[in-house]
Amino acid sequence: MTLDHKAIRKAYPSIVTLDDSFKTYGLDKDGNKVNIVQSNVDAARVELAKSDYQWKREYPSIQDQLDMQFWDKKNGTTTWVDAVAKVKNDNPKP
Repeated sequence: MTLDHKAIRKAYPSIVTLDDSFKTYGLDKDGNKVNIVQSNVDAARVELAKSDYQWKREYPSIQDQLDMQFWDKKNGTTTWVDAVAKVKNDNPKP
């Protein structure tokens, strides 16, 4: 079983050394054990999930967006708005 390092580091920012072999603790900067409580890790995981959608959203490049906006204005289309809406709909906020 591997640990959720990201959630553990969010729940326990004082931990600087974390290894899957430790299982129930991490080490702070002085080498002292910091016990890991699963409920704290679970709460941190929930908080991390709230912002996870941001990393999944991949918008077209700036150059492509500007090109879409230029041609939309010239032709009266909604290509750019549709492209951005699709990315947001595919990866909604929780």
